[in-house]
Amino acid sequence: MAFSLDSKVKDILKNPAAAAVLDKYAEGASKNPQMKLVGGLTLRKLAAFPQSAYLQPHLDAIDQELKEIE
Repeated sequence: MAFSLDSKVKDILKNPAAAAVLDKYAEGASKNPQMKLVGGLTLRKLAAFPQSAYLQPHLDAIDQELKEIE
């Protein structure tokens, strides 16, 4: 499965390599129980919320790293 910013959060969290990318930019995200509430959202949609604004400067890097996962 190819990952990108358009992948659902729940799919990213199920893959250890993809979850590690998310944790790199949002420390502890993969272990945060509140992530289950946003599992149906894409990472791009999640990053649009004010609570996730800190991800905005890193979206290109996150997308690139996710796309590199095989």
